[in-house]
Amino acid sequence: MRKLFGTDGIRGVAGEAPLDPRTIYAVGFAIAHQVKARNSHPRFVLGMDTRESSEWIAAVLTAGLNEGGAKVESAGVITTPAIAYLARKHGFDAGVVISASHNPWQDNGIKVFGGDGYKLPDETELRIEDEIFRRLEGILAPDVSALAAPPVNKAYRKDYEQFLLSVVPGLNLAGMKLVLDCANGAASAIAPELFAQLGKEIYLTHYSPDGRNINANCGALHPKIVAAETKSLHADMGVTFDGDADRALFADAKGNVVNGDAIMLLAARDLQARGQLRGNVVVATTMSNMGLEAALRRSSIRMLRAPVGDKYVLERMQKEDASLGGEQSGHILFPHLATTGDGLLTSLVVLDVVRRSGKPLHDLVADLKVFPQVIVNVRVKEKKPLEEIALVADTIREAESSLGENGRVVVRYSGTEALARVMVEAESEDQMRHHAERIAGAIREALGD
Repeated sequence: MRKLFGTDGIRGVAGEAPLDPRTIYAVGFAIAHQVKARNSHPRFVLGMDTRESSEWIAAVLTAGLNEGGAKVESAGVITTPAIAYLARKHGFDAGVVISASHNPWQDNGIKVFGGDGYKLPDETELRIEDEIFRRLEGILAPDVSALAAPPVNKAYRKDYEQFLLSVVPGLNLAGMKLVLDCANGAASAIAPELFAQLGKEIYLTHYSPDGRNINANCGALHPKIVAAETKSLHADMGVTFDGDADRALFADAKGNVVNGDAIMLLAARDLQARGQLRGNVVVATTMSNMGLEAALRRSSIRMLRAPVGDKYVLERMQKEDASLGGEQSGHILFPHLATTGDGLLTSLVVLDVVRRSGKPLHDLVADLKVFPQVIVNVRVKEKKPLEEIALVADTIREAESSLGENGRVVVRYSGTEALARVMVEAESEDQMRHHAERIAGAIREALGD
């Protein structure tokens, strides 16, 4: 059982454990030491998002990596998938990103990629955790004021932009009006220049980060914002990213939000039509809507489910040799193009499909009939196994029995926050809300903070 790493790295409030200077320093040393076991002179590439804490965390982490024997180069403010790409392309032993993705500005995190561009497997994270706890017993907190992040090599950002353009050769957005919401995050450093090369009518929103406005009433957490902008500007499409731009959500010209499920449907059919959907299989998660499963079935495409977390989707994809997978939240995986979810790449792929089809986005996903779905988040004081809590387990079983084949119940803990997430789908909205609230109430009674 990992204590520090969640489903997407180490995450918490910046300045507080496990993101206090002493622990961050130990994290850097432990990561470097684990990599050094394979290479006596390891090289790391470092990136960060736009939070005000990212700079000092990068400085402390770099000091720990250096103490562990690693050399660190910085790509500065850049997206998470960019670091995965750069680590692989330039032969780094690992890539590290300072980011808390969709979390508020007060939080931050540390994500690690191997030199192959993939997120670390759970067993590697466990080894790193063990070493972190050993190191913490014998180190003092470093003097943050005496440390500095490594100088930024701007060529890395250009390199990544050229890669993105190479994914969709010939894509031209002339005559197309597009709205981009950069969430005041890492996409703000890349999207303006990238999309300026593709079309003239690009409307940018939330691309002026100040260290504290990342994800604040904007971005992929608030997709209705870009949907409203898209409709009011009479634009053809809107795209919105999260803080580190590893995922994207969309809006059609009618002002409707188009989530990751719809994008998987669109992409699956396009790949199938071109003979590139291996095994006619798509890997989604337990959170994807039953409506996606039904729509894919109409195209003779099977949908398999993995646990929530893009690394677990990828593991299932590799096992099934699948060429497409993703999450409702907008993490979409195209393994023939990249090793991890990439919001900017996904947006270009979707735009390319729309362009080649000659159809608007809403037409391409029009037959996705979504079952009513609700997600209730319950803050918890501890993450005790739910099956061990009789009240919660009984309430879940009652809901499942009542819904039968006409609905689904998924209850899980967040991998990045102290939350239990209750998801219920049903043909009847009244049934859906009734069961979701009963389960959430049971969890609050047993575990509420």
